[in-house]
Amino acid sequence: MISATCQYALRALIQLARLPQGQSMLGRELAERADIPANYLSKVLLALRNAGLLSTARGSGGGYSLCRLPEEVHLIDVVEIFDAPRARPACLLGKEECSDHDPCSAHQAWRGVRTAYIRFLENTTLADIAGRGRAVRGAAGGAGGGLPQGGDLG
Repeated sequence: MISATCQYALRALIQLARLPQGQSMLGRELAERADIPANYLSKVLLALRNAGLLSTARGSGGGYSLCRLPEEVHLIDVVEIFDAPRARPACLLGKEECSDHDPCSAHQAWRGVRTAYIRFLENTTLADIAGRGRAVRGAAGGAGGGLPQGGDLG
């Protein structure tokens, strides 16, 4: 449901979230650890920096680091940077005015999926998927159903 660019951003942020607070990582090391092409990663990191999620430092000990604690960055914050229209999907069939009062034929079934997806993005933090927070729960609230182990989104 999210673009490859957004997946790359989440994979990079997971690597940074796993660093001890105050540490940074060089771009080439981040590209290698997150398995992202370096030239593509630089564009993703620029967007994350412009959105206020990353800081950069040049020179010895420089690199990329999170501006906020991983517990404070929700997945919806990242998805909205890269996939704004898909962050909160509307009608599955593309109907402009799809609501409980004027539903499309998929409205009832899609509403539950859409609600669970949005709830997951709003309630899950980088710390959760980086292994530094609470366990990620499935949409129904049970164990599992979240992201694969290690924060691998791909």
